[in-house]
Amino acid sequence: MLLALFQWLAQEQHIRVFNVFGYITLRAVLAALTALAISFVVGPGMIRRLTAYKIGQAVRDDGPQTHLIKAGTPTMGGALILVAILVATLLWADLKNIYVWVVLGITGGYGAVGWVDDYRKVVHRNPKGLSARAKLFWQSLIALCAVAFIAYSTHLPAQTELIVPFFKTVAIPLGTFGFMALAYCVIVGTSNAVNLTDGLDGLAIMPTVMVASALAIFAYVAGNVVFAKYLQLPHIPGAGELAVFCAAIAGAGLAFLWFNAYPAEVFMGDVGALALGGALGVVAVIVRQEIVLFIMGGVFVVETLSVVLQVASFKLTGKRIFRMAPLHHHYELKGWKENQVVVRFWIITMILVLIGLSTLKLR
Repeated sequence: MLLALFQWLAQEQHIRVFNVFGYITLRAVLAALTALAISFVVGPGMIRRLTAYKIGQAVRDDGPQTHLIKAGTPTMGGALILVAILVATLLWADLKNIYVWVVLGITGGYGAVGWVDDYRKVVHRNPKGLSARAKLFWQSLIALCAVAFIAYSTHLPAQTELIVPFFKTVAIPLGTFGFMALAYCVIVGTSNAVNLTDGLDGLAIMPTVMVASALAIFAYVAGNVVFAKYLQLPHIPGAGELAVFCAAIAGAGLAFLWFNAYPAEVFMGDVGALALGGALGVVAVIVRQEIVLFIMGGVFVVETLSVVLQVASFKLTGKRIFRMAPLHHHYELKGWKENQVVVRFWIITMILVLIGLSTLKLR
């Protein structure tokens, strides 16, 4: 939106100073700052309104006893993140870019699914919220629409290959349908993985910020023909604009952490977790870094695996592998303080993100 205005001022009015806004890096920084400012300005009022409407979080009785004091804490705060991302992206991204609308569509669509789930839980007092089957159906429908659009808008074979990190020439050709199947699994899987991780104050949002920041770098490289060729990555025309979107996620996420840090004033809820996970997944698909996302989001992956293994073990043997799933609750029941779990998982994510970034050069 603002980009179009500045381009008009630079080209039609010959005010050359506005040419600087053509740089993706500058607009990414401005998007992060805009999302940060929106969240800081709107956040306190939103929290007061949620508290007044008694939109509070229910707490599991079988969980750690220290969580009982969290009952009634306002939830659905993820709506704040989504508004900040949407506004910042619309202001600073190139709205002629099809990938911008794809990622906004996934983010908004998954946010709507999460909002319905949260609304039923906290307003209608239905502990089940949206049924698992209904939630998966809508997630799948939204993901398949986006994936089909991406698949049939690609023009180069490299855009449907699975890039294997740490190897220069190893890329697995997937074909259109193979690409669609992988992309679907990445988007839906990441969305649910972030949702499962969102169980402690600040646990999910900071890894999301770190992974989004790293994906911004991958998007910028993939969209730049010179950098992509030098680093031997597939050049995806237009993908660089996603750096603006990822920066908006990072800015909105950092601002939300201000309110979500222990002891949390507001929880993200499914409206935020499902949307942010879907956003990370679709960006990784577009820039062809699915395996790198798997590495950088290792905390999300392990949290999800802990739930799968726990359920499978209990159904098959009647025994539990962990004291409680997802994994963060297991460590709480072992005696770790909530802050210890959160900060240690942040540190692990930081290490994994650095490993993921190293794949840009270590080939």
